[in-house]
Amino acid sequence: MRNPLAHRLPDFPWDTLEPAKRKAQAHPGGLVDLSVGTPADPTPEPIRDALTAAADAHGYPTVAGTAEMRSAIVEYLRTRWGAVSIEDASVLPVIGLKEFVALLVSQLGFGPGARVALPALAYPTYAVGAIIAGADWETADAPDELSAVPSVVWINSPANPSGRMLTPDQLREWVAYCREHDVILASDECYGEFGWEAETVSILHPDISGGDYRNILAAFSLSKRSNLAGYRAGFVAGDPELIHELTEVRKHSGFMLPTPVQAAIAVALRDQRDVQVQRERYLRRRTPLRAALEGVGFRIEHSEGGLYLWATRDESCWASVDWLAERGILVSPGAFYGAAGANFVRVALTATDERIEAAVSRLG
Repeated sequence: MRNPLAHRLPDFPWDTLEPAKRKAQAHPGGLVDLSVGTPADPTPEPIRDALTAAADAHGYPTVAGTAEMRSAIVEYLRTRWGAVSIEDASVLPVIGLKEFVALLVSQLGFGPGARVALPALAYPTYAVGAIIAGADWETADAPDELSAVPSVVWINSPANPSGRMLTPDQLREWVAYCREHDVILASDECYGEFGWEAETVSILHPDISGGDYRNILAAFSLSKRSNLAGYRAGFVAGDPELIHELTEVRKHSGFMLPTPVQAAIAVALRDQRDVQVQRERYLRRRTPLRAALEGVGFRIEHSEGGLYLWATRDESCWASVDWLAERGILVSPGAFYGAAGANFVRVALTATDERIEAAVSRLG
């Protein structure tokens, strides 16, 4: 392999799940795949209609996006997340949140010698973004755990994989630290609509940010809230100076969200009713699945929000993966998300009602 970047990147974690997947697929009742966060429910019809209506997209889109979509983003952030100071110049669409996470450090201009901080249990792409940029990275769940001042800090609440939710005081602590040391704070809020045991709060809320978005970027996705994973629809909001700089870099790189997807985003963000329907679906799946896991000896930790149950039987995560695969249930090993997850598995709620019921029956 001649690509030096490919040599630096870790193996893609889910490739190592293939043996467990084959075992689970051999179950007489078929596979129940709870290993990934891919939505199983339909995209709401008004969103699909908006996509179709905008299909005659013969001209190039702009990186900044249409006025209609930007207006919908601003309105959503103000009404849903209390971001009363947000303005049009403070938002930017992205082609799905994963590309933004993977390329943020690079697109901010950081490279070798820079440092990135991420949670001890974290979505692997935060670290991949540092590796792509040639930067160093370390884990820290609070400012006092940092070994040195970083260039970028990633936080995630509700968290993937653990469902842990940061308190307002913890969020304010990160904001204060990053402002004091001129560090960029990137808050991944893609699971924000799914708080179960506590209220979610955005870093953009004036109680957290003071209404000042300096050094702050908050990232949002429509994949989970509106079942738009296949649309690659997301956006980032915050410091208008950073948004401007990212926009300029992305203009040169051609990071343009397709016009029909922009039309779909505008419709999705202006209707919270579909989000409430989806919340009820996930809660209906979460309750019996949690009880079934606890009934066979798993302990659920964190999981206050998000679309996963963070489960352990105080054994190697791979032993738990294998035990569940024998029953036709595929889950993610906690080791994918950091050393702190070595004895945990992540169990997704993003399967159909029928498949969740099958998993509950097998565990029962």
